Amino acid sequence: MDFSLWPVGSRSWQDILDGAEYAERTGWHGVWFADHFMANGPEGVDVPMNECMAVLSALAGRTARVRLGSMVLGNTYRHPAVVANQAATIDQISGGRFVLGVGAGWQVNEHEAYGIDLPRPGELLARFDEACQVIKGLLTQDRTDFDGKYYHLSGAPLEPKPAAMPLLIGGAGEKVTLGIVARYADEWNHWSLPELAVHKGEVFRGHCEKIGRDPSTVRRSTQALFEVITPGDTEAEERRERLLAARRQPVVMGSAEELIDTFGRYAEAGIDELLIPDSTLGDGQRRFDALERLREEVILKLG
Repeated sequence: MDFSLWPVGSRSWQDILDGAEYAERTGWHGVWFADHFMANGPEGVDVPMNECMAVLSALAGRTARVRLGSMVLGNTYRHPAVVANQAATIDQISGGRFVLGVGAGWQVNEHEAYGIDLPRPGELLARFDEACQVIKGLLTQDRTDFDGKYYHLSGAPLEPKPAAMPLLIGGAGEKVTLGIVARYADEWNHWSLPELAVHKGEVFRGHCEKIGRDPSTVRRSTQALFEVITPGDTEAEERRERLLAARRQPVVMGSAEELIDTFGRYAEAGIDELLIPDSTLGDGQRRFDALERLREEVILKLG
């Protein structure tokens, strides 16, 4: 199983770059970056936020080894043909290390603040299905024609094309989204604990069976809020309790032995890559100390 770093978008550019250079230097598999213009919740307008594709383009020119990916681009924010062209250029800058991660879009407050339409779920997912077709067409065909309900292309080019840029789809909706993943994705991402990863994998397998696709051909990644807590670290214990009480994301915080066991269960669930968000790990040296504890006491011991 591979391990990648996910720097939070509210960090300064220098902090993001420092994190990516740390990941490159110490053997992490990749660096992912979220696509948001503001934080979620009522405090969102007061939190700075760096734009995803601009950051990834810059990281493509400042790193040489790690994979780079968008986690994930909201389809409501950009026309899919624009996304495909941006991604192909970033892939070229990176020397073929880019993963194009896309999703339907969901965060209400930024749609409201910027006046971006957020359709009802049925239309939202129908638009996203068409967007995936547009992107796949542009990445694989000399010229793309598409006449859908929401998107229309006529002899559209995309050059230069990436050699083998994967399309990652983020989402876990069992009725529609996982069907879209099965049809179009090279990689699939969702938030989970191991038990949920097992369940989602079973649902996904059913969607693949309907269309005759081998589910093992889709690389799977997931994430939670991970941290090794050393004995007597009351601050970390309190932070874990606050995160668990908030119930916003899955939380895996405990001893190194507990994390080793949990990571093993992720692997058994079919997860190929774990993303490590740094949003709860603090700033400055504290962030890197937490990442190093995780790397040295857990990841390296997994072999």
